[in-house]
This record gives sequence, C-alpha cells and structure tokens, in this order.
Amino acid sequence: MNLKKEIMKTYILFLFFAVLTLVGCSKNDDGPKLPPITQTGENTFGCYINGRLLVPRNGTGTFNAPDNGLRFIVGPGPDEFYYHEIKVQDFIGSKGGSMDIHIIDLYQNGAGNYEIQKSNCALDIDANNSINIRCRYYNGQSYDYYCSIEGTGSLNIMRFDLENRIVSGTFNFKARNENNSNDIIEITEGRFDIKWDELNSNPL
Repeated sequence: MNLKKEIMKTYILFLFFAVLTLVGCSKNDDGPKLPPITQTGENTFGCYINGRLLVPRNGTGTFNAPDNGLRFIVGPGPDEFYYHEIKVQDFIGSKGGSMDIHIIDLYQNGAGNYEIQKSNCALDIDANNSINIRCRYYNGQSYDYYCSIEGTGSLNIMRFDLENRIVSGTFNFKARNENNSNDIIEITEGRFDIKWDELNSNPL
C-alpha cells in the first residue's frame, strides 16, 4: 500500500514539474527573438546591447502619428552630401532601448565592410560626417545615450540594391556613455534587412 502511495506521489510530482516546464517554455517562446541574417528585404532588425536583446516594436502612436519601431531615412547634409539613418526603437519593452545608425556615402560606396567611427551622439544633419552609431540603453539606474567608439567594430553592408529598395547588413561595436567615459557597453550580433519602400520613410 505504501509503495503504491509513493509511486502515485512521484507521478504527481513528475506531472507538476512537466507542466511548469511547458509553461516556462511557452512564455519564452512568446517573447521577441533575434531575427536571422537575411538579404531579401524582410524588414527585420536585431542586436544585443550588453546581452540584452533590442528589436523594433511599434507603439500606439501619438497625435495621429504612428510610432514606427523601424525606419530608414535619407537626408541632405551640409555641402550637399547625403546621409542615411536606420532608426530603431522598442516602444513596448519596459526597458526598451533605441538605436540610430548613421551612414554616409552609401550611394557612392554601396556594399562593403566599413569601420565604425566615433559618434557625437547627435542625429541627422547634426551627426558626425561618418559612419557612426548611437544608442539609448537602460543601464540599471537610468536611460543614457551611448556613442560609438572609433576602432571597436564594423558595419558590413552585404546588400545595397536601389532597384529593389533593399539594404542589408551586420554590425558590432562598443559605445561610451556620453556622460560617463568609464561606462562602456558592447553591441553584438547586429543585423538588419530593410526594404525601405515598405517602411514609413522618406523616398529615395
């Protein structure tokens, strides 16, 4: 009789932990994931900032304007040079961050591997006239802006296709807190695959 009770207890415990495992897995499966590296215009973006995943997620919008998590823009800079920016924001995550990748001479240079330069943590026409990146990151105490550090990473443009409106690439770099030079973060496994005529962006 005692043996049957022990077997029954063991069976119930097994079922209990099996259910817990399944529930835990389903919760993890529901969260955002790092997209694969593609070059087909999937309109995806992802990277890790100090191990924390950043992917674009749209917000609810304000003042009749959408909160687009992923945008690709082009603008004229001083002396008639053109810059492009990939703008990313997670509007949903409680610790959601953002990133702005500033690229110059994309028309002239096209696909290739480029060293990421120093960022002044500014955007658009006010950004340094180079390939540089800034991101906004919650460091455990506050949201701060981090500026890319020259010589710590690269941006690999794998495809720049004007005819099909596709730009794809990978990146990695380190960035410094604009208010604390000792606070450095690392961005890894960055990738994007954008078909910009399907995004809310300025036309090229």
